[in-house]
Amino acid sequence: MERLCREGSGCVNGKIFLFLSHLSHNFITFAPEKNNRTRFHHYMVHNKFKGLGIALITPFTKDGQVDFTALRRLLDYQLSNGIDFICLLGTTAETPTLSAEERQQVKDLVVEKVNGQVPILMGCGGNNTAAVVEQIQTGDFKGIEGILSVCPYYNKPSQEGLYQHFKAIAAAAATRNLSVVLYNVPGRVGVNMTAETTLRLANECENIVAIKEASGNFTQIDDIIKNKPKNFDVISGDDGITFPLITLGAVGVISVIGNALPKEFSRMVRLALHGDYQNALTIHHQFTELFKLLFVDGNPAGVKAMLNAMGLIENELRLPLVPSRISTMEKISAIVKELNIKC
Repeated sequence: MERLCREGSGCVNGKIFLFLSHLSHNFITFAPEKNNRTRFHHYMVHNKFKGLGIALITPFTKDGQVDFTALRRLLDYQLSNGIDFICLLGTTAETPTLSAEERQQVKDLVVEKVNGQVPILMGCGGNNTAAVVEQIQTGDFKGIEGILSVCPYYNKPSQEGLYQHFKAIAAAAATRNLSVVLYNVPGRVGVNMTAETTLRLANECENIVAIKEASGNFTQIDDIIKNKPKNFDVISGDDGITFPLITLGAVGVISVIGNALPKEFSRMVRLALHGDYQNALTIHHQFTELFKLLFVDGNPAGVKAMLNAMGLIENELRLPLVPSRISTMEKISAIVKELNIKC
């Protein structure tokens, strides 16, 4: 499929395509008109990634191997404590340090363990558009319902370059029945995707269903929320501003702290989504110090220190990342004891 777009926005060179998605997705059919522009007969593609999503970490053993036993334990803990979806093989998973074989093993384990209980979003992005498209076309996406694709890093494309990059990714994803969640995190990649570009993609590409917004720019995020099409959502990419973003109209968060506090953080998210802002704000304020501590030494160093204090994983990372400083770990351990978290 060359394109999967909203009504009236493009052509597919006279070809006929059928996009049939599974579960809550419906289908879109494309029929050629005499002038080779596409006539769209479509039903809405819905975003399944709402509420509390977990930016899943990758636990390691003391000798640096992927700790699959700890990963199973962590998934059991999260699935039994109210999470709404999982995001695997993202930045928090230290994916750049995983081999292709390890990434496949992690993906297979997560899909098997989740077994359809919640939707799964998988990281699939890069700064080489052709390579990302090829990965989508040839990769194993069994059990995966969408991809999270970050803005290209280091080469700093223009807004038109970002648009063309994600349009190509959306077209490739459509051939695999995959939704696309954009990921805007300028602090990591060196380029910000503007509200205008985000809305352009949201209006033209039907299977781009959401954006994980981690720019911290409230004006920009509010502009997206105010002007977005009906079936496009904003997801918070920052735990610390999830509450205020939900009050603006965001539909959830892809969370780091949720690895350790799925029950507590999911309650805050649900209260906010249901308009109980006072009780949600109370929980939000309980986590204010943790939000700072979990990121002061880099991510996922903080949340791994917390999970270690809870007895769920070893406190191991792969270079170039290193564990949190002892002073940070002591503060995190004190908060864990104060919160009296039961695993």
